[in-house]
Amino acid sequence: MPTMRIDIYFDLICPWCLIGKRNLESALEILARQHAQIRPELHWQPVQLLADIPGQGLPFNEFYQRRLGGPEAVRLRQAQVRRAAEGAAVEIAFERISVMPNTARAHRLLAIAGQQNGAAQHADLLEHLFCAYFQQGEDIGDTDTLRRIARGVGLDAKGIERALNSAAPLSRRESQRAAQGVPYFVFDNRGTVAGAVDADTLVAVMRRTLALPVDAACEELSA
Repeated sequence: MPTMRIDIYFDLICPWCLIGKRNLESALEILARQHAQIRPELHWQPVQLLADIPGQGLPFNEFYQRRLGGPEAVRLRQAQVRRAAEGAAVEIAFERISVMPNTARAHRLLAIAGQQNGAAQHADLLEHLFCAYFQQGEDIGDTDTLRRIARGVGLDAKGIERALNSAAPLSRRESQRAAQGVPYFVFDNRGTVAGAVDADTLVAVMRRTLALPVDAACEELSA
């Protein structure tokens, strides 16, 4: 059965990454109906967009007002995100979020989950972390919160503590990718897509990458 490697560069505090995740899931469902012989292999590559945020995080509203220039700019940006989220059937509850977290510990937990129990547990933990932050407003930089979420998906205690106590930085390659923005999709190291584009765009690039019956060369598309 032919495979297709999909690398997704992402950060857990990026709402466009959650929207991109949902659009990718929809795209893979479409591809499966059209080309059931293709087996996608997803590799989630961590990018820490705001590595300088302290371990205890920062007040969410204050952070974004400083970053964007004031309450009205924040309102407009969040409205833009909500419109895109609705199109992808994603709930983004900005009103519940009080902390802008440092995501290093959460990314390390994801790495441990993938190493110990493979893609299925990694995917489960990833979904729980996204939902905890964007739908429940939980602080995914807080160690107690991360322990509870990790235990809930079956990650063992030793692995949890090893991840939470590690100080290992993300790789330089992944940090460099942050400068290009996330989400960033790479299909079989050939076709690429930048941004939370819709499912049809992702399907089109996957088909081109696989040289399926769409007679077009792979190209980079920006949202």
